[in-house]
Amino acid sequence: MPLLRKNVFGLVLGITRECNLRCEYCYAGSQGKVVMSESIGQKAIDRALASITDGGVLELGFFGGEPLLEAELIDKFLLYAQEKAALRSIIEKPDLTTNGTIDSDQAWSVMTNPSIELAISCDGLPEIHDRYRRNGHGGSSKQVLATMRRLLAVGRRFKVVMVVRPDTLEALPAGIEFLKDLGVSEIIPSLDLWAVWNDDDISLLESVVYRCAELWRDNLPKLSIAWFDEKAGLLTGIARPECARCGFGDGELAVAPSGRIYPCERLIGDDAPDNPMAFDVAIGDGNDFLNIGQVPARSQELCGQCQMQEECNTTCRCSNYVRTGDVTRPDRLLCVWNQACLNATAEILKNSMTSDQLNN
Repeated sequence: MPLLRKNVFGLVLGITRECNLRCEYCYAGSQGKVVMSESIGQKAIDRALASITDGGVLELGFFGGEPLLEAELIDKFLLYAQEKAALRSIIEKPDLTTNGTIDSDQAWSVMTNPSIELAISCDGLPEIHDRYRRNGHGGSSKQVLATMRRLLAVGRRFKVVMVVRPDTLEALPAGIEFLKDLGVSEIIPSLDLWAVWNDDDISLLESVVYRCAELWRDNLPKLSIAWFDEKAGLLTGIARPECARCGFGDGELAVAPSGRIYPCERLIGDDAPDNPMAFDVAIGDGNDFLNIGQVPARSQELCGQCQMQEECNTTCRCSNYVRTGDVTRPDRLLCVWNQACLNATAEILKNSMTSDQLNN
């Protein structure tokens, strides 16, 4: 019996391993002038489109390294996917995350392309950002802030991804305030899952989550903070569009510049041939991606009795794998963070949110 095509499929293309920054917490592995060939990218797009029903959606992401170092190649893949998708009325939804320091004309053209959902990596306060996001001459905050101000000046919407580490956690609320005052309206805090989080760090995380939730409450509906938007949607039953995120091989996958295929771009690392998370298939094997991935579920033994399991995102197998080496098992950091976000959001919904804010 043939496998059914997906209504939505996510494909992340690892455009290049090269990057102009040397962020100390980068999980993308070793860097170098390794660029995806057009043939690999086109084959990946063809297989992804063949995995989608007519009239469905292709979520097409671009990953690095720093993808805007190959902005011209991104344009080529966007055009190729658009032309092929149009033949079957498939909707193309591209997204790209950049470090915000590439200022070439071609990079600017990509960043201002209104069809692309754009995210910029910025860790908030300049002194916090510069602690880890550095180039060969020092911190990169000046360049990133210049890019964001330039985008805001032309009315270009974008999200900001903030990496949060144990030693920068205390500054997270101030960083969100800083970005809000700059004009940023969508913020995605992202825990550094590769860092060591001790008991004191996790306790501090709980209190910081509540402080950030208060910022979210006080600035609704103009400020979006992903941690609380997600939980609010789950708690209120607000329907969200179907998406491929966290398909983990079944509905979403990532292709490295080499052509090796992974369930998530965060697991590519050095893209070594013996990487245990790479699928044992080549990009040229087959015409679709429908039978690529096994989909292990979250551990029922560990999570089955938890009262908040329906509102918890420890179903993210990539995060679980990074923290525990087992895609089915979250660790205490992930559980406490989820509980804090859920409890803070529930408290705000119960005590503070008006019907007008909910509708927005």
